[in-house]
Amino acid sequence: MLYRDLPIVRVEDDSFIPSTHPVVEEMPLSVTVNGRHALTAMTSPAMLREFVVGYLYTERIVKGLEDIESIRIEGRTASVLTKNPFAILTSHKTVLSGCGGSTSFLDAGHLPRIRSDLTLSPETLRAATKETLDSDLHRITGGIHLVGLFDGEGRAIRIAADIGRHNALDRVVGYGLLEEIDLSRTFAVSSGRISSEMVRKCLVANIPAIVSRGATTTTAVEAAEAGGLTIVGFVRSRKMNIYTRPDRVAGATPLTPEGRALGRP
Repeated sequence: MLYRDLPIVRVEDDSFIPSTHPVVEEMPLSVTVNGRHALTAMTSPAMLREFVVGYLYTERIVKGLEDIESIRIEGRTASVLTKNPFAILTSHKTVLSGCGGSTSFLDAGHLPRIRSDLTLSPETLRAATKETLDSDLHRITGGIHLVGLFDGEGRAIRIAADIGRHNALDRVVGYGLLEEIDLSRTFAVSSGRISSEMVRKCLVANIPAIVSRGATTTTAVEAAEAGGLTIVGFVRSRKMNIYTRPDRVAGATPLTPEGRALGRP
């Protein structure tokens, strides 16, 4: 269960009414890699195996699913063994639920480049965004992020919910790896802002496009441009903003460096 009904006092005009309201669950998940504590993630209690696999991959602790020997999840602890016993983090991390991610500095020059010839239609992006955001859980609680992984035809591969959008992205990446999906033929849809950390994870996973109903940031745009990732924001009704690599969207006109509007809606 991703939420609980908690007691509240509802205020309506001058009336104070005892009631209940659904509130999203948040739990700490402690992850050890080869016997050493690697991170503690504040996350939603669902798809924990997928989250761990996706996180290890997007943080480049493992290069692929074949590098993972075993994953054991018991309660609030995940224990991972890798084929390389030295595949551990050099320092402990805490991934908070506030969507801030865990990377304080992004060096675009050291990120991988997208390797994909995927082309997407505007209608595919609109439909996928609508499907991702069509969530009963979000409507009930108002406190959850959603990330969808779609194939090039706009078919949903997996939609994940979490209190943090970075965690949700790790979940769909992990799902894709576990299901042996070719991530170079997919794109991601996020319910929240496209941050530089979301861009970094897509570049590492070789997901060629990320889409959102919301905004992006200048650092995210710069990193995406350097890595060949397509960012599409403000997908609403018949409108959308393509910030980087418009050649991946059918019918779009390429942008010149002088004409690009960094992070501008």
